[in-house]
Amino acid sequence: MKKIVGVRFREGGKVYDFDPGHFVLSVGDYVMVKTEKGFTVGKVVTPPRRLGDDVEYPKLKKIFRLATEDDLKQYEEMLQREKRAFAFCKERIEARGLPMNLVLVESLYDGSKITFYFTAEHRVDFRELVKDLAATYRTRIELRQIGVRDETRKLGGLGPCGLELCCTKWLKEFSAISTQFARDQNLAVNPVKLSGLCGRLFCCLDYEQKFYEEARRKFPQQDRMFESDGDRVVIEKVDFFKEILVIKHLETDVIEKIPLDEFRNRYCMKNKDWLEKWLPKKQKDE
Repeated sequence: MKKIVGVRFREGGKVYDFDPGHFVLSVGDYVMVKTEKGFTVGKVVTPPRRLGDDVEYPKLKKIFRLATEDDLKQYEEMLQREKRAFAFCKERIEARGLPMNLVLVESLYDGSKITFYFTAEHRVDFRELVKDLAATYRTRIELRQIGVRDETRKLGGLGPCGLELCCTKWLKEFSAISTQFARDQNLAVNPVKLSGLCGRLFCCLDYEQKFYEEARRKFPQQDRMFESDGDRVVIEKVDFFKEILVIKHLETDVIEKIPLDEFRNRYCMKNKDWLEKWLPKKQKDE
């Protein structure tokens, strides 16, 4: 059985899975690992757990060794370097009047490169700023412009569900989310209540969208009118999970809950044009 452990490199940062190998680890332990950017120190934040042989999981990098006192000292120096670089860069941005907002500073463990992440509404000419930073730190400098969703991913936080943000913990790519997703899922289209910390619509609206799209193919459109033997009804509400329709009889104003199959037999099979009322236009075209 495979064994994995969760390691985080910065407070509030993303948790990465590693193979603990023969090391016995507990939450709070510091370890030395090798990443794409070289060796660095990380903190164990999720205890080792086993995966069954039937679970498909990508090949993981192994824990190199437990961190020593010297490793922790250099790690602390790296964190202090990032704090000083953040303060200095922010001061130079204000001094030069650049229209940009500094979000985060990341330094490699060995100090060979420092990356400055920022947001801005437009492209910024930061060449003079790079010269200021390079002259002070005498190492490779990179300024990287990111969007508001990437900013939130970098900073981390908790969502309204009470859990760590998906984009920080595991979500690798952002999908295009629109208010139509909310309409399809019978949610009130209120951008304030449907927006995350980044100010954009919740990424989790995308998780169930495929289910609702497939479910809508089985149900008649809401607000459509059907008639059978003089009984005219309009679809008031649809419950996709219980497969129940809430209909209103127009002559009597009576509200009735009716199973999907019964609705089909009573109001649709007797109508030649039932398909025209059943599916949205884009689905009929398909």
